Amino acid sequence: MFAEADSFPRSKFGNIMHSYPNMSIPGSGSEDDLYVRYSRASTSGPAYEAHRTSLEGSPITMSPWNQTTSFMKPSTAISDNDVPANSLIGSLTREEGHIYSLAATKDLLYTGSDSKNIRVWKNLKEFTGFKSNSGLVKAIVISGEKIFTGHQDGKIRVWKISPKDPSIYKRAGTLPTLKDVLKSSIKPSNYVEVKHKRALWIKHADAVTCLSLNVEQGLLYSASWDRTFKVWRISDSKCLESIRAHDDAVNSVVSIMSGMVFTGSADGTVKVWKREQQRKGAKHVLSQTLLQQDSAVTALAINTQGSVLYCGSSDGLVNFWEVEKQLSHGGVLKGHKQAVLCLEATENLMFSGSADKNICVWRKDGNIHTCLSVLTGHMGPVKCLAVEKNQESRSEQRWIVYSGSLDNSVKVWSVAEFAQIRATNKNQQHACFEFDSVSAPFASDETACSTSSSSQSRWH
Repeated sequence: MFAEADSFPRSKFGNIMHSYPNMSIPGSGSEDDLYVRYSRASTSGPAYEAHRTSLEGSPITMSPWNQTTSFMKPSTAISDNDVPANSLIGSLTREEGHIYSLAATKDLLYTGSDSKNIRVWKNLKEFTGFKSNSGLVKAIVISGEKIFTGHQDGKIRVWKISPKDPSIYKRAGTLPTLKDVLKSSIKPSNYVEVKHKRALWIKHADAVTCLSLNVEQGLLYSASWDRTFKVWRISDSKCLESIRAHDDAVNSVVSIMSGMVFTGSADGTVKVWKREQQRKGAKHVLSQTLLQQDSAVTALAINTQGSVLYCGSSDGLVNFWEVEKQLSHGGVLKGHKQAVLCLEATENLMFSGSADKNICVWRKDGNIHTCLSVLTGHMGPVKCLAVEKNQESRSEQRWIVYSGSLDNSVKVWSVAEFAQIRATNKNQQHACFEFDSVSAPFASDETACSTSSSSQSRWH
């Protein structure tokens, strides 16, 4: 039923570079390039300076000793003895457009771009790839041997690794399936009004912006610019629900084991949904609205314990709520000058990527967040993040952080969870705590980080 995707061999153009390469990449400065919908109250979006790099004027880049060199190690296992804390390991580049999505699992990294290609990297080298027929790749999630990709054309594609050759990926289906589309199209009651036109309720009528897995319940959630999020059963690819969730584009959706689902939208709201058993099966019902503001909600993330929800906005702020305390509002993290475009969280660390080209690294200690450092080096907005635990690190807890940007590159960072804490404890007056608006220690003088309890937003 489904055509096999074109798998292609690894390319000789894959490139890994040292930190701070002295190179020029044209900036991308339009809202269309960011591919994040902003609320009507902030239609201009984040106005960043396309001509200015985050390292402009830095002694490192101005130094005559800073030379661009390439390396390709036969083995790139990352040991804590090889690199300092919070440092750039390398850059993955492929001249085929902006990077919009990332997913990491074990030793593989998947990257999605506006070229319609999904590249697969292994040990910082290009391993293989596969290509969709249409629609740039806006979201990637992995469930066992299945890879789900969300696209600009409103479709969700399912891929499987060939059991005979791990470098070959085959398209296993599309959500919704052709069978379900044909079956549903017969009944007029299956059509709904979407943007002044009729469409099947099981199909997204606009770009798929985000995907979220609930492995325990066997569900996949998809969010879209069509203002809905949909619920899919992974086992048979069936669409179980379509919820008209917001008054504007839904930019993010995350789910947790308890059955709660969080959605963030360009209408400036964050909503909580609960999956409840009803006579005709489980349904998602609106539980509460956590946030109402003028600025668009651009990203959501939940830490691995499911205890803290983070929300990034087009005003550069990150709000957070403590799930275990009945979703009480914990504070606001101020670390960016421009829109927050992506978030990722581990148990105690949170990473925020922004249109200001920087990545803030935050550590959570109880109800206190400290800005450990600001990772700089991208020459365009940071559009997506992925985080994996560094299994090679023996002496301390380290993480491998992947950041995808509109500068067409993916940067790979090593982040130590405790190294900066020790340095911070020696100089407590510079720490960035809850409800204080003071500077935090950071790796670059481009951005100051702080937290505050005050905001123009309205939370509930």
